[in-house]
Amino acid sequence: MSAIEYDIRNPSELRHAEEAVRMADLENMRPLPRISVHAFCESEALQHVMERCANDRRLAKVSMRITSGGIAAAANMFAGAPTPNLIILETKANSGSLLGELAPLAAVCDPTTKVVIVGYYNDIGLYRELIRNGISEYMVQPVAMPDILTAMASIFVDPEAEPLGRSIAFIGSKGGTGASTIAHNCAFGISNLFSTETILADLDLPYGTANIDFDQDPAQGIAEAVFAPDRLDEVFLDRLLTKCSEHLSLLAAPSLLDRAYDFDGQAFQPVLDVLQRSAPVTVLDVPHAWSEWTRSVLASVDEVVITAVPDLANLRNTKNMLDALRKMRPNDKPPHLILNQVGMPKRPEISPSDFCEPLETDPIAIIPFDINLFGNAANSGRMISEVDPKSPTAETFSQISHIVTGRVAIKKAKKGGLLGLLKRK
Repeated sequence: MSAIEYDIRNPSELRHAEEAVRMADLENMRPLPRISVHAFCESEALQHVMERCANDRRLAKVSMRITSGGIAAAANMFAGAPTPNLIILETKANSGSLLGELAPLAAVCDPTTKVVIVGYYNDIGLYRELIRNGISEYMVQPVAMPDILTAMASIFVDPEAEPLGRSIAFIGSKGGTGASTIAHNCAFGISNLFSTETILADLDLPYGTANIDFDQDPAQGIAEAVFAPDRLDEVFLDRLLTKCSEHLSLLAAPSLLDRAYDFDGQAFQPVLDVLQRSAPVTVLDVPHAWSEWTRSVLASVDEVVITAVPDLANLRNTKNMLDALRKMRPNDKPPHLILNQVGMPKRPEISPSDFCEPLETDPIAIIPFDINLFGNAANSGRMISEVDPKSPTAETFSQISHIVTGRVAIKKAKKGGLLGLLKRK
């Protein structure tokens, strides 16, 4: 049964399907600003929804507190404490008593505090009365996580604000998987195929290869951005970018060992914020490392792509990364997987189907080993689609570019296709 094929006689299944549709609508939602939110939940169902909200990457800057109780608990608490930017209240009060129950809270609530009420009565008259009395939103149970996030965004996100660009992070499950090469080729493909302004940011400051792969030697790049966050804005970023093609710009790594590149967890967040405001698509080449800052980057982007080669160490690392990222990004789609260097001569390897079975995911692409094609491209400072545009690998990069930008749905490999052929080989 697919995501859109469900039994309308099963209310639970119907609710899950509807939530999946609403989750898809959240992909383009801007992150919420730095606000404080306090939710008062009378039911376990809403408490669970609020806990899911608190773990969503779009609320990374939000200070969330969840308390068991209703309107009376909120009035008692804020009688001696300042109110937050937003209060979410669950109540079973009906239209005749709800406004009266809200009076003690209104007496202690700061005028700038917004209030969202989650009730149990689908009453348009009650809704209008609450809005007239300064309530920001009235929602009827059952509510899902996308409903809460949408309500919060409607209050605190400027509807006239420019949309944020899509951010896609590529990382290898092990050193030498070719994640950087794939990231560079996909960035080039996205910019060319869709005529979309794209920025490729090489986050591997000591050993980055994007400047080599594009035959560039910029004097400035990402080091100037990350080490000077106070100066960073769209104008400053534009001075640091190097033009690689008509629609592709590079934020290059210095690739020097003249200093130690130790960063705290949020060091790259100002850079990512400016990048998303500067271009419709940002491709991040993330080095193979597991530190606070790489975790922070992977947790905050729109899409994560893991590159692996088919051996046991890569299988273990990919499984660990998928499990960790699913916990870090519980409300997002699972990371994409690309199997690279498949079919290397004289190297024992795990078949793609056996590699993917314990991961419970299918690869969006299987790239065969081709030392001549990739070697010639690297040595000439060109991309695969420039060296051999009619090659199957160039077509694979085109398909990856469509998938990671959301322009095409992922199709499972048919039996006897590339996956099956490689397994038989």
